[in-house]
Formats: sequence, C-alpha cells, structure tokens
Amino acid sequence: MELKYKRILLKLSGEALMGEDLFGINTTVLDGISAEIKEIVDLGVEMGIVIGAGNIFRGVKGASQGMDRTAADNMGMLATVINSLALQDALERAGVVTRVMSAIPMRLVCEPYIRRRATRHLEKGRAVIFAAGTGNPYFTTDSAGVLRALEIDADIIIKATKVDGVYDKDPVQHSDAVKYETLSYDDVLTKNLRVMDAAGIALAKEDAKPIMVLNMTTSGNIKKAVKGEKVGTVIR
Repeated sequence: MELKYKRILLKLSGEALMGEDLFGINTTVLDGISAEIKEIVDLGVEMGIVIGAGNIFRGVKGASQGMDRTAADNMGMLATVINSLALQDALERAGVVTRVMSAIPMRLVCEPYIRRRATRHLEKGRAVIFAAGTGNPYFTTDSAGVLRALEIDADIIIKATKVDGVYDKDPVQHSDAVKYETLSYDDVLTKNLRVMDAAGIALAKEDAKPIMVLNMTTSGNIKKAVKGEKVGTVIR
C-alpha cells in the first residue's frame, strides 16, 4: 500500500477519550482509538501522538475560575501524562510498542523528552506519545503538537476531532454551516476559525507544515489520510 505520509503527528483532544461520559477516560473508546492507531502503525507509518487533557483538567478554565494561570496550566500538563499513560497501556495491549516521553521529567513513570531519542524510537517502529505539553505554562497542547511535529520532522499534523473538518461556524449549532476543503494559515487566523491557537498556526506556517483536521470517530479516516485520500480539511 502506497503511503503519502510516512511520519505523522496525531493530535488528540482529551475530550476524545471521554466518549459519551461527562469526564475521565472511557476504556471502550480508548481501545477503539488504539485499534485504529495499530492499523496505521502496521502500515509502516511512524506515529507521534500528543493528547490534550480536557477530559480531566483544562488550565484555561481553571484560571478563569480564579486559579493562578501558571498553577492551572501545570495541572493541565500533568493531566496529559495521565492520558498518555492510559493510551500507552491500551496501545501495548493492542500490540503496539509505545513510549511516553514527558516534557516535565518524571522518570519513574515515563522517559524525559529528548528529540534525538524520540526520533530513534520512531525509526524503530515504536509509537511515541509526547506528554506534558511543551513543559511551559501559557502554551496549549495544540502548540505542543505543532512543536513536536517540527522537531521530529513529521510530514503532516493530523488533528483528530469529533467534527469532519473545519466549518465557517459551529455545525452543531448552525445547520447552514459550510465546510472548508482547504484553508491557508492566514485564513484560519483572519477568520478566527479556532482550529487551534494562533501560536500553533503561526509555528506551522513558518515551517509550511500542513495540518489536516478530520473526524476521529469515523473509522478508517486516519488510514485514508496517510494514503493521501481526500478527508477532512487541509490547512497549508
């Protein structure tokens, strides 16, 4: 099978792990995501993964409720480690050799993030989950995903959401919402489309790193993407 993208960075939202639950990690959903990732890895795709923490704790929300922003963001970064360890467990049960590398060193539970070591893991066919964001407050996991994609020289960033692309307005609330097939980085910023934060878009633009936004809940979407089939919205 011919692959258009050999090395990818998959960005998952923490909410994706909840399923229909109100919070936390739904193990059925986790196993489904792992099975999907295994299919991609078995094709020979080198897979880096970044997961958010919205299912456990969101730093911005904590700050909006009166918490110190730095403390709230640190809590959010630690929450991503919990999600990363859960996904690692599910992936390894599915037969995918996986490493978690954290931007905040915690050697008893995972490896510290070292770019050259991460690249070596990928070359050996291991999935690598990048935890704890960038290790700095005020940066979202979207920005962390773009940063890691640049560092490992991924061919594309795939942002997996619950929506099948980028729309001009919220398709859940507006039945007349129009889906974009392609967008430029500047379109995303000027139209304030909230695909990801402005810092992440600016980073991707600087390196001309394409971003694909697709629906993770539709089985086979990521496989179609790495084969170069039309799916979701592409930002370039």
